[in-house]
Order: sequence, then C-alpha cells, then structure tokens
Amino acid sequence: MKLYLRLAWRNIWRHRRRTIIIVLAMSITLALMMWYDGLMSGFTDAIYGNAVKVLGGNIQVHAAGYRAQADSTPLLPLADPLAVIKAAEANPQVLGATQRINTGGLVTNQEGAFAVGITGVQPETELNLNIIGQYVKAGRNLTSSDGDAILIGKGLADAMSVQVGDRVTLVGRSQHEQMRQRTMTVIGIFDLGMADIEKQTVYISLAEAQNLYNLNGQSTEVAVFLKHLGQEGAVINAMKPGLPGYEIESFEANYPDLASAINTKGGVMNIFSVVIIAIAGVGILNLLLMAIYERTREIGMLGAMGLKPRQISLLFILEGVMIGLVGVAVGIVFGLAINGLLMKVGLDFGSLSGVTSYMALIKGKIYPTWGTEKLVMRASVVAIISALASVIPAIEAGQREPAEALHYV
Repeated sequence: MKLYLRLAWRNIWRHRRRTIIIVLAMSITLALMMWYDGLMSGFTDAIYGNAVKVLGGNIQVHAAGYRAQADSTPLLPLADPLAVIKAAEANPQVLGATQRINTGGLVTNQEGAFAVGITGVQPETELNLNIIGQYVKAGRNLTSSDGDAILIGKGLADAMSVQVGDRVTLVGRSQHEQMRQRTMTVIGIFDLGMADIEKQTVYISLAEAQNLYNLNGQSTEVAVFLKHLGQEGAVINAMKPGLPGYEIESFEANYPDLASAINTKGGVMNIFSVVIIAIAGVGILNLLLMAIYERTREIGMLGAMGLKPRQISLLFILEGVMIGLVGVAVGIVFGLAINGLLMKVGLDFGSLSGVTSYMALIKGKIYPTWGTEKLVMRASVVAIISALASVIPAIEAGQREPAEALHYV
C-alpha cells in the first residue's frame, strides 16, 4: 500500500495544471460553504438570537412543577433565584441572567381589552440582555424604582390608541389565581418593527410585580441569555448538577414554533450545500476522465509490468482521494481567511430590515462566525465526492488492455 500511496502522490503532481484546477474547484466550493455557514450563523444570531431574547431568553429556570402547569403560567416562586443566577453566570457561554415574574392578564382602556403576557423585570439588568429596552422609541425605559409604570410595544399602543403618559388598566392573575387590577401609566413604548410580537407582552418593574401579585422579594423565573444560539444543551447540562429541584429548559420547550423554524432552515441549507458540492464533483469526474485518456499509454505500461486491473483502479482511486484531501485542506484555509476578515468588518444588512417582518430583528451589521460549525460534515462530503468521482475513471483505467493501450497515440 505504501508504494501505491507514493505513486499516487507523485502522479497527481505530474500534471500540476490539471491538479491545481481540480483542487481550486474543490477548495473554492468548501470555502464558499464555510462562508455560507458562517454567514448563516451570523444571521441566526442576529434574527433568531434576537427573537429568543425578546421572547424570554435562551434558557428558563422555574420551580419544580412548572412544566405540568405551563399553559396557565403558574406563579411558582423560586427557592433561591440568586443561586440560580450565580450558577448560570459561572458558565463562560452565558451572557447574563436575570430574575422575572411572568403571568397572564389583560390591558384595558376605552378601546377594549387586550390579552397579554405580563412580565416583571429588572430593567437595568435586562437592558444589556434583552433588546426591548434598547428600542424604546417614545418615553423612556423602566427603572427598578418605577411603581405604577408600564412599558408596552408600538403594536399594542396603536391598537389601544395610547401614547406615553396615558393611563391603562392592568389585570393579572396573582399567586393564588386571584385577579389583581391596577391603573398604570404608559412610561415608554418600544418599537421592534414587528407588531405581532409588540402586542404579546407588557413589562413592569420586578418590584411592582412582586407587590401586585403577593410575591414579596420573590421571582418565578430566571431567564438566562447566551452569547450564541445553539449552546443551550451544553449550558443546561452544566447547570443541572448544581441546581437540583429546578426545572431548567431551553427556549425550545416554551417556543416550539421558533425552534422548528430554526431546525427547518438548517435542514434545507444542508441539502442545498450537498447539491452544490455534488455539482463540483461532476467537474472533478470530467477532469479525471480526461486524465485517463491522457495517460492511456502509461496505463498500458503498468499493465505490461504486471499490475492487475484492480491494482490500477486502486491507484487512480488513491489519486482522487489525495486530490480531495488537498482540496479540503486548501478550502479550510480559504474559508477561515474569508470568515476571519468578515468577522472583523461585518456585513451591513440594515437596508433589508423592512423586507420581511423577521428581518426587522437585524440591528446593525451581521458578523459571521468562523464557519466551522459543520466543517467536519462539509469536509467529509467533499472528500467522499472526490473519491466517488474517481471510481468511474478508475474502472475505465483498469479495463484497458495493456497491448492496445501501449499502441495508443
């Protein structure tokens, strides 16, 4: 086998131009796939990552028994929310964690009653984690000392015909399923450019929620925000041993539709990338077939020297595999170089924020990742397609009659 490997390595560099063309075709294909993966990861963080932040964080920690009653958003106080926050923030993948109180209710005024989720938050902590506070377009954001103040979305404000300073009535379920009502002042209006999301939730300070819903000094949820989407499973596994008696779930449990959209997008992109690489494989097949006809007399010489057809075929397959490996190596270098540059400068897609509703979640530039999330799969597919592309030429070479091949002109 060592002899075959040496012969194959020597042969692929005997025709440098042809080999370089094949390697460039493969390496550019792989580099583009890495760039695409990196860009899609950047888009995922910018769009779905921001959507996850708006909806309540990558991971939610609740008291035992919450999942069984999740449909009614029960107010089950956490035993020690500060210990949960400390355990979460000890993980390097965690951007931050914050206490919350969540319940369901209504916001009413003369325009009617609107069903909403009511969330008590720590405004100063959330400001660096949840983009809601960063996009207050009218009035101001909440503060921890706010009493009868409420932050609402533009979609809800338009539906209710309210402005900053107007009064609305907030009705919500307390800890014992009693309805608590309070008149609140609209202190600020946030605008994400997505009216449906803006109608779903209203925000009050955590202290006000504790007072209103008989949860003195308590909270019902710790929301954990991660640096990048997709790290939820690893972080949850790291947190669980130190937090027995808590229910720790990713956003996928609470927002399955969003999780399904992310997974569907990833599956479609995987199929698309395989098709692109397969097209490149057809080009490799053509180039290797050309090599067979160029080396017809050489194949006859190998047969005359005693090499059996299967041995000649093996030699050509090894050449295809080696070209594939060289193409993978060069492609990885190209891909890392492209993504490394784009990670520094970013790509501005701000002008596309109005194309569709979800694009409104793109705030500023998109920064791709290294594109290594699926590198093993991509590189394997390139190498396998290269090897498969060499099978037909290898069989063709093995079937040549030595005497006939030696007289080929």
